[in-house]
Amino acid sequence: MLDRPVKTPCIGVCSTGIGDLVCRGCKRFVHEVVDWNGYSLQQKRIVDSRLAQFLAQCMANRFEVVNEPVLKAQLELQLIRYDQSHAPLCWVFAILKAGANQITDPSLFGFAVLPWCQNKSLKQLRDEVDEEYFQLSQAHYERYFLQGVASE
Repeated sequence: MLDRPVKTPCIGVCSTGIGDLVCRGCKRFVHEVVDWNGYSLQQKRIVDSRLAQFLAQCMANRFEVVNEPVLKAQLELQLIRYDQSHAPLCWVFAILKAGANQITDPSLFGFAVLPWCQNKSLKQLRDEVDEEYFQLSQAHYERYFLQGVASE
């Protein structure tokens, strides 16, 4: 498992080409998008780990996994790409990206919506998570990569 390749996080919706410093699609930083193919396995793992942690953090504000085997079975049944090394909340996001509008009972997919979010549709929640995930990535970039630029 340690030597497993890291798949590109690219989802084919890159906004770095139009001037964004953080991609709105995959949430990588512009230099990570540009240099990805030249990164070592360890460098790719570091990026992948940060992205998965940020996504799980955003998902935990709205969802919980109630039955991991059911969640995994649904991912496989629906042929949804997911990374088994990521937190199961990341898997929930993969399901929501694939078909939030088609899910009427989240428990059949192994997850639940937290009580304070139950007045929103799964699509609304997915979109909120995606925006929060982008903002978190952007704040991280600004804090750790633009810090020196701003002070010059």
